[in-house]
This record gives sequence, structure tokens and C-alpha cells, in this order.
Amino acid sequence: MRRGGLWLFVSACLLTGAYFGASRLGFLDRLQARFLPRKLKLSSGDFPAGVAAPIGGAAVPLRPVRVGFVPRGSSAALQVAAGGAVLSDRPEPEKPLDGVLRTSFFLDGLAVAYPRDEELMAALRKGGDEGGVDVAAMTVDRLAEWAAALRDAAPRAILLLGRSHGLEAMASVGPKTLQELRGKKVAVARHTACEYFALWLTARAGLAVDDLQWVEVTTVADAGKWLREGRVDAAVGFAGDLDLAIRDRGGTMLASTADAPHLVATVLVTRGEFSARYPDAIRRLVRGLLEAGRLVGKDSQEGARRLGEVAPYLGDPTVAIQLAPPATLDENLAFFGVHGEPPVTFDELFTSAGALYLKLGRAPSVPDAEEVRDLAPLRFAASVAPKP
Repeated sequence: MRRGGLWLFVSACLLTGAYFGASRLGFLDRLQARFLPRKLKLSSGDFPAGVAAPIGGAAVPLRPVRVGFVPRGSSAALQVAAGGAVLSDRPEPEKPLDGVLRTSFFLDGLAVAYPRDEELMAALRKGGDEGGVDVAAMTVDRLAEWAAALRDAAPRAILLLGRSHGLEAMASVGPKTLQELRGKKVAVARHTACEYFALWLTARAGLAVDDLQWVEVTTVADAGKWLREGRVDAAVGFAGDLDLAIRDRGGTMLASTADAPHLVATVLVTRGEFSARYPDAIRRLVRGLLEAGRLVGKDSQEGARRLGEVAPYLGDPTVAIQLAPPATLDENLAFFGVHGEPPVTFDELFTSAGALYLKLGRAPSVPDAEEVRDLAPLRFAASVAPKP
């Protein structure tokens, strides 16, 4: 038995040595290339986004620029700019809508409302020519988690639409503090800004992620519904929706993004190929949204009416706009580090969110922040803006 064991040991050593020797000399690679060839598949993300842009092409596309969004308070500016919005599962209007983009910046735009962030992400990957969208309004945390999945779309953040000042919230029926949620059921829609806010809350309360029993729901609106029906102890959703559960069941509003007004920021993200092909259209889009945001800030009546038509679950649309107002030009310049000193910049928010999702194993990789932003349209808007 001893002699047999010795021979096994010697054989193992010889085989190991032969393997490493063959590997260093390249024999294994040649054998694999001959008998087990790998199929190398490339994608458009392996090349610069603008290689297909025409030389001296059209300034704007012949069709409306398709802008997708999941309704929030700041979405009111997008709807005013586009002249309204259509739901993603409804027929599109036969004629372009008259909004600020068309009447003041000679650009046809179509705002498309999606019920879920994941559907919006899929539409951005597809692109406007294939029935998706050319541009999407998404929160920075969504862009960080999905940057790898959107690689072929070459996403570029070009504008801050607005920050959440209390739109996302956590409410409970029973527990009165965040610490009392330990072991309780909490409804949340995954892959949303609400979940990102919930993760911040657990860290702030000194709780581990697994200290709570997370109950996954399909949409953010479903979270409030489950709390009203008594199926969970707490929910993370939109403040206006959660207010109903609080009133009906005597619940408690535990926290909102009013406690972290720089955590959830919605940015306009364009497909790299589209912005390279139609840079003038992107400049007009940015200017139009800034102007629409100014109009909503001055009088939110029209924006609130349009927002209420596509997102009744936000509650009072006027309050929803107050909790997530459209951003101004100065706020944009500060957020993107062009001018001013904000508490949190785009680069800081994107980098921290990316590191979080890497830590959670939810993102395979995250690019540098400078790779997913394009400040040229914003700088142009600032250069032609009326001086105060």
C-alpha cells in the first residue's frame, strides 16, 4: 500500500509538472485552438459609439425624439417639454404634440411613460429606431447598477432633471422606528430608487441588509398596496401613495428622502450613437427641458395636470412636483462639477452607487463616472442662456 501510494504521488507530481510545462510553452493553447476553438463574439460596445454618425448629416431626426421615463415629480418638466406623454403600452399619437420643444426649439419629442425601471432600461437598450427610446430619464443609482448591461447603448448622462426631496419614503404599521423593523416584512420593488433609498436607511439605522425580511413586489405602487392590505409590516414607496396606508391603518412615516435630499437624483441619459448622430437635437432637448423646468417652477399647474394623467399613484401631482422639483441650470452646473460646490456631485453619486452594487454582487462591473457623462450639451445651454 505504501509503495502504491508513493507511485501515485510521483505520478501526480509528474503530471502536474508536465501540465505547467506544456502551458508555459504554449502547447495547451495550440491544442485548445485546434480541437476546442472558442467563438469570439463582438458587439457594438467594443467600438466607439459615434463611428456610424454621418458626415454632414441631418441636424435632427425625421421622427420625434423618443424620451422614456418612469413618472416622478421632475417628470412634469419632460411632459411640458414634449406636450404630454403616452403610456408605453398605448398607441402613439398620429401627429407630434405641441410642447416647448416643438414651439420654441423646433424639435419633435415624444415622452413615453413606463411602469417599471427595468422596462425603461430595456427600451434604452433597444433604441428609438427599434421601438424603444433614444433617451431615458433614470436615477443615477439605476445607471450605476445597469451600466454594464447598457454597454452597447453607450449611455451618457447629459442633464440633471431633478432630485428627490421626499418623494421616496418608508412607512410602517406597528413599528415606530427603523430599529424596530428588525425581522419584519418590508415590501420593496427591486431595481428602483426606492430600494436604493431603503439600503441607505438600513445603513443609517445600523441594520444589516438581512436583518429585514424584504418582500419583493413588481412595481413601486404595489409596495403601498401591500401595506394597505396588511400583507407586510412596512413598505418603501412614494410618499403620496404611502400616506393612504398611514391614514387607513394608523401607520407611521419612518423616513423619506427629505432626510437625504442628495441621494436620489434623476438624470437624462442618451444613447451614445444617437447623440453622436444628432448632436444638435440633443442640445435642443437639453435647452427645452431646462426651459420647461423653469416654467413648471414658475407655475406647476400644467405639469401637475399632465403628471396626474399618467401617474395617479404619485398622489397629489402638485405635491409630487414639490417633493421632486425640476432642476435649474445652476443646479445642473453644480451637480456636474462645471461651476459651484454642491454637497454631492454626479461623479461622487455614481461612483458610490456603483461600489455599492458591486459589493452586493448586483453589478458585474462599473465604468468610471467620466465614461458615462457628456457635458457638451449642458455647457452649450449655459453659453446661450440669458444673463441674469
